[in-house]
Amino acid sequence: MSALDPSTSSPSALPEAGFSPWRLSVAPMMDWTDRHCRYFHRLLSRHALLYTEMVTTGALIHGDVARHLRFNAEEHPVALQLGGSEPADLAYCARLGEQWGYDEINLNCGCPSERVQRGAFGACLMAEPQLVADCVKAMVDVVDVPVTVKHRIGIDKTESYGFVRDFVGAVSDAGCNVFIVHARNAWLKGLSPKENREVPPLRYGMVQQLKSEFPHLTIAINGGIANQGQVCSQLQVLDGVMIGREAYHNPWWLASWDEAFFGEAPNGLTREIVEAQMCDYMVRELDANGTPWSNIARHMLGLRHGLAGSRRWRQVWSDHRLKAMPPHEVMALAHSSPEQHPTAAEAACA
Repeated sequence: MSALDPSTSSPSALPEAGFSPWRLSVAPMMDWTDRHCRYFHRLLSRHALLYTEMVTTGALIHGDVARHLRFNAEEHPVALQLGGSEPADLAYCARLGEQWGYDEINLNCGCPSERVQRGAFGACLMAEPQLVADCVKAMVDVVDVPVTVKHRIGIDKTESYGFVRDFVGAVSDAGCNVFIVHARNAWLKGLSPKENREVPPLRYGMVQQLKSEFPHLTIAINGGIANQGQVCSQLQVLDGVMIGREAYHNPWWLASWDEAFFGEAPNGLTREIVEAQMCDYMVRELDANGTPWSNIARHMLGLRHGLAGSRRWRQVWSDHRLKAMPPHEVMALAHSSPEQHPTAAEAACA
């Protein structure tokens, strides 16, 4: 199907009764979770909640709205993450997101990058809980879909539980009932975004303490969770788990989520079935939008993570010499022997 616009949006595909929509989700990740990546992830899990990359209010107010907001109908349930700090601008953009068919509007209060800080939003907003509350109220007042907040447990070296407790309390009073908490501080100076995902220590207990103090709120956790045992452990205490880079680098894990966490029967998927479905999607995208298959294939390079021959498979799907070849033929080459089709590196060493 072609990407959605407001005239073609369809009802949400919500999880089965009894499960929170935030039970398991894939984190918003800049340059990664575009609509092609989300289509791929949806092939693997029917129920996981998917998030867009962060879209700034400025990009929607002054830029190409369709380019930023269109998505495939199959992606539901899908949430739009906004970056901004002006209540009126966020209300306008939240309304746009709802009109385009998104199931949730999420406010980014967790990104620590200097570029985001220069725009006065992201993690630095945690220092201004009343401003965040004003932003949330402005959005809640104009949309019917949930308005949620993704944030850290603190900023810089402030490790007081009271800081994040007061932030959640103020923002929840404004009408936010769902908080997705990255269980690390954001250091606003001295660390790169990558280091901010690794250096500040994880403190899961603080997120669990939030749930204990605010039992009426939906609290989901993010940060460093990379296997089924860790997810199950968190779900014993919290309402949901958000997975970031592990979902991107090891996407086949998502194929087990519906059975493991949503009570579904085994789905019968194989990596080859999913790869062929992605090839079908690549053909449709080229015909409909002129999208080169290489723009899409990059998101599935982790599909055979950990399998014998996966390195060569990735090399074929990344081979610049094959960009004019139809995707199904590239798939056939990726599963052929090196003698039948050497990669560029293999050919250079021959």
